[in-house]
Amino acid sequence: MSVSVIIKWGGQEYSISSLSEEDTVMDLKQSIKTLTGVLPERQKLLGLKVKGKPAEDEVKLGSLKLKPNTKIMMMGTREESLEEVLAPPPENDDVVNDFDIEEEVIEVENREENLAKISRRVKDYKVEELNPPREGKRLLVLDVDYTLFDHKSCAETGQELMRPYLHEFLTSAYEDYDIVIWSATSMKWIDAKMKELGVTDNPNYKITFMLDSAAMITVHTPKRGVVEVKPLGVIWGKYEEFYNRKNTIMFDDIGRNFLMNPQNGLKIRPFMKAHLNREKDKELYKLAQYLKEIAKLDDFTGLNHKHWERYLSKRQHH
Repeated sequence: MSVSVIIKWGGQEYSISSLSEEDTVMDLKQSIKTLTGVLPERQKLLGLKVKGKPAEDEVKLGSLKLKPNTKIMMMGTREESLEEVLAPPPENDDVVNDFDIEEEVIEVENREENLAKISRRVKDYKVEELNPPREGKRLLVLDVDYTLFDHKSCAETGQELMRPYLHEFLTSAYEDYDIVIWSATSMKWIDAKMKELGVTDNPNYKITFMLDSAAMITVHTPKRGVVEVKPLGVIWGKYEEFYNRKNTIMFDDIGRNFLMNPQNGLKIRPFMKAHLNREKDKELYKLAQYLKEIAKLDDFTGLNHKHWERYLSKRQHH
């Protein structure tokens, strides 16, 4: 059954009818964010109650027994000023709370409701292509925070927080891979960051497109409740003639982002405390070599990226 609601905010009404009873309050908040630009954590929805208490994010919409086109008032503000957009996202303990996903994966990866969410994203999420996909290239999907730069430390410029070898890494990867940036923040923030790091208009490589948090989905995990993940199925569904599970690899410092496609994920060491580690961090330098090595394969599905360093040193000593 589909759920239709009307959100009243800032003197306007926004109607949402793309959700189903299986979706959660968080899914509703993500849809509201797409329409209004207000981030889920800044939304206060009045009148969504369960037993007299405000409904939690993981509650399924079906259990709220909403009449069609129920009107819901929302309080919340957009982050308009650029300072706010550029400020680090709210403190998150994601890196600390990350978990080993082995045992949860099987349950989550093929659940029908999750596959349905992916096909909705394929249908509704608008990808702004910066450069066309190239025939015969592999696909590299990159996280931003702690993967490409340290977003917590203070610095005069973004350059100081950039992970060492970033541009060399992207230049080398671009020879064999189309590059997609996928961050769990808002597109304005990703855009600003990529410009600041000199990635967007670099003469030596091109970015195919960027994805933000609205392309992510929420999934129920048996142990951890509701988590947000980055399902590669969204990209594969939109670009099936170019990319698939055999030619895609994704770097992220948070393993649970791979829940829907564990085999394609490589969990990178987080780059933090840039001032201390700028001289020492060689992760991207070595990963560029790993990407070169595996680009020789027609099919990545036999690889276990957990052991990427072992794979690399074996290949290099031969």
